Amino acid sequence: MPVKADSRSHNSQHMYNPSVSGGNVSSVAGSRLFVYEVKGLRQNAETDKINTPIRKSGSVFITVPYNRMNQEMQRITRLGGEIVGIRSVSESNGQSPPAATAKQDTGKSMTQATPKAKKDIPVNLYKPKAPFVGKVISNEPLVAEGGSGIVQHIKIDLSGGDYRYLEGQSAGIIPEGTDDKGKPHKLRLYSIASTQHGDDMNDKTVSLCVRELEYKDPETGETVYGTCSSYLCHIEPGADVKVTGPVGKEMLLPDDEDATIIMLATGTGIAPFRAYLWRMFKDVEREANPDYQFKGKAWLIFGVPYSANILYKEELEEIQAKYPDNFELTYAISREQQNAEGGKMYIQNRVAENAARIWELVQDPKTHTYMCGLKGMEDGIDAALSAEAEKNGANWEDFRKQMKKEHRWHVETY
Repeated sequence: MPVKADSRSHNSQHMYNPSVSGGNVSSVAGSRLFVYEVKGLRQNAETDKINTPIRKSGSVFITVPYNRMNQEMQRITRLGGEIVGIRSVSESNGQSPPAATAKQDTGKSMTQATPKAKKDIPVNLYKPKAPFVGKVISNEPLVAEGGSGIVQHIKIDLSGGDYRYLEGQSAGIIPEGTDDKGKPHKLRLYSIASTQHGDDMNDKTVSLCVRELEYKDPETGETVYGTCSSYLCHIEPGADVKVTGPVGKEMLLPDDEDATIIMLATGTGIAPFRAYLWRMFKDVEREANPDYQFKGKAWLIFGVPYSANILYKEELEEIQAKYPDNFELTYAISREQQNAEGGKMYIQNRVAENAARIWELVQDPKTHTYMCGLKGMEDGIDAALSAEAEKNGANWEDFRKQMKKEHRWHVETY
């Protein structure tokens, strides 16, 4: 599965108190000046307009009038900066900075008491020339009777190595054997379907969700099977398997426990979302991750051909039953449900039905949207959201680009 080129996957977005941003301030307060101490500003065309020298490290000091404080905070956040201190330029008039906006120069960010350490993102710990050789623990079917195709949940033992990964990354698999030129097969990438602790919570396994690729050769009419997907779907427990990676920074979850996470999946595109949902809601995961106790909202819109193809159905519905206020589950079952026009119900139809709500949610800087599955899903989803953006006097393409810049629009399709 082609993983997009690495880019930073998320950016700490802070919500600011809108009452701070001018409007009701008196002329005295409005004329007061504050100095923001900012770290981490990126050098780019936008920052070139700031009259303050940008340094590669250290702090930048920006003077802001009281009634521009909120707008300036948001602009600094958009530029990747972090406000580490705010002080009044002059406190000789006896006024102290407004409590809603500023702490005195404590050296701490206003929005969080102690900045979190940068997330350690493991990438390419094992390369194709020296892969990690794991052992298959189990290979379980995920399609119920009456469904189409073969999809398997494959758990691989990583003991004895240093293979670590985060939710949303992908693993490379090198199938056994050689191609028709006698060369070893090239690796294929698969989204990881387990949390960083693995299905057994021992940090020693990785799980994949793999569909056997099967199609008719247009010239010969013969059925052709995907090299790596067939190898994995029929692999026996106990067999060795060559694993590379992990790769990918595009699909990582934000650290924010109050985030809204919208997930759009087709078929095996459910893999990273299974990892997210387990991390958010499974009891054993919540116990293992005291620093991540999800309190936000997760919404999965999942497109499949038949009910029997709803992968991980029981587990998804169990989470929905246990956390009805935090997890919403919406299916688009193309061969069994009809859209408003009487045609098949695809994921883009569900997005269109819910477009007003999705549009409202994505206005919030705490909302992250993830899309994983077949490339064909993108155009229909864009069309549905374009129509909604237009109703609101906005251009979807521009808005989507802005979300991408803010690291809250994440796409991995194949």
